[in-house]
Amino acid sequence: MSTITTHILDTALGQPAAGVAVWLAQIVDGQEQVIARSETNRDGRVTDLTPDPLPGGHYRLCADIGGYFARDGRASLYLTAMLDVQIDAAQAHYHLPLLIAPYAYSTYRGS
Repeated sequence: MSTITTHILDTALGQPAAGVAVWLAQIVDGQEQVIARSETNRDGRVTDLTPDPLPGGHYRLCADIGGYFARDGRASLYLTAMLDVQIDAAQAHYHLPLLIAPYAYSTYRGS
């Protein structure tokens, strides 16, 4: 069983992205079911998406980055950052950070 966390950093401002709506969906037979919703804290972190460990499988971690940029009157190209991942139940933890800017986002597997 595994857990998923994320950390969102606004690279254009060089600071954590606080108040970003984040949700996690499980994909089964091509159907998406949202299983958790949260929001980044002042440090840009979400640690409560998976209070219970998840079985291995296909998941989609999404963040409303368009809404985050719009709050400050900044235009953005991407409305939703979407990480489509396959997790292995044998791995205990997946930390999936997002680096965002109004016209780009990137991710990696953290620790």
